[in-house]
Amino acid sequence: MKTIHKVCSTILIVVLCALSFGIYKKCSWSTTEDVMFGKLSLTASYLLFAYTAVGEDADLNASLRLNHIQVVGTHNSYHREISLAERTAFEKYMPKPENYYYSHSNLANQLSYQGVRSLELDLHPDDEGGLYNPPLLWKLANLTNATTPFDGAVLDPSGLKVFHVTDLDPDSVCHTFVQCLTELKVWSDAHPSHIPIIIDLELKSDAPACSIGGICPTDGSLNWTLPRILSVEDEIQSVIPREKLLTPDDVRKGNLTLEQSVLELGWPSLFSSRGKFMFFFDNDPNPSNPSDIRSLYTSSGHESLQNRTVFTNAVEGEPDAAVLKRNEPRGAENLAEVQRLVKKGYLIRTRANVPLETVLARDGTMRENAWESGAQIVSTDYPAWGMAARWGWDYVVEVDGGRVTRCNLVARPNGCGGEIAD
Repeated sequence: MKTIHKVCSTILIVVLCALSFGIYKKCSWSTTEDVMFGKLSLTASYLLFAYTAVGEDADLNASLRLNHIQVVGTHNSYHREISLAERTAFEKYMPKPENYYYSHSNLANQLSYQGVRSLELDLHPDDEGGLYNPPLLWKLANLTNATTPFDGAVLDPSGLKVFHVTDLDPDSVCHTFVQCLTELKVWSDAHPSHIPIIIDLELKSDAPACSIGGICPTDGSLNWTLPRILSVEDEIQSVIPREKLLTPDDVRKGNLTLEQSVLELGWPSLFSSRGKFMFFFDNDPNPSNPSDIRSLYTSSGHESLQNRTVFTNAVEGEPDAAVLKRNEPRGAENLAEVQRLVKKGYLIRTRANVPLETVLARDGTMRENAWESGAQIVSTDYPAWGMAARWGWDYVVEVDGGRVTRCNLVARPNGCGGEIAD
């Protein structure tokens, strides 16, 4: 019936367009009202034709939900490779240093030019400010103010810092969480109908250089206490307005838990989620540890993430379970497990490569399995052509056709009915 209706409507519209155009061109209009009527008829005909031409895809896509698509995400999206002046010292103290030899473009460029729609940021606490300035690596490499890769003063204000490894791998495209968020908001404001950007936050407390003069965790300054975890929310809300956030409260319905809401009622529609950001904590859950980040964040009446801003990397069957991390899609058992979780209704993050190992082996199996798994976020270190070329192989993870998203045929077996606009 839909096809017949579309054909008939199209024939009718063509006739209307022809009549309107002929009348407009050949008739001698007696009044201004006649001229206006002719122009409106012509305009209405073309608009109706356009509506009919795209209506079928629009109808099919109207029911798309957030978990019905797949996007490319970047691993350590902020990371900048250490400078040549630091390399000798870096290779002396960092195991497998070649795994850290990659750089990402700034966050806005990843979104605009590399088709990325999910990002990962590593956060480090810094209550008083200046905790990480200067990084020990600069001293080990005998750098001066003129040769440091960035101005260390950016690390002096209090607040969350963004970098990879304390003291040894400090460079970033944005050095503070607020700086990263501000760049993302500016981009979002310029692209207000973008599909939701999902941001993976890893809360880190590493101190690998303690024994050689670096920061040590002995005073508790690196521990993720509940106030420090909540400071993540505070900084998000200081930059991103509530209407641009997709939070657990937006997903949870009635008296249901967050997990029940996702599995029984589904995720919000893709349309209603446009222009928004969604955050989740990457840290692996450890339910037996009451000081675990997820345990602290869901404690005292927040078991289903009530009044929380950030989702958790949760445990299937628990009230907060909506987002799950499954980084290994290879192997029949792993692939089937990810597909089971996707079909059930969870939002899954997986990986398309292991840093450098995948490229050196020239093996695209992990990438293909990641897409096949149906995981909504497929994370990579190589979202653009040329990034892996230094290692002798042209490896990239991208959505076909230069698009930013694709239909998830595991979560939505009947497809999406055409391309999904960003």
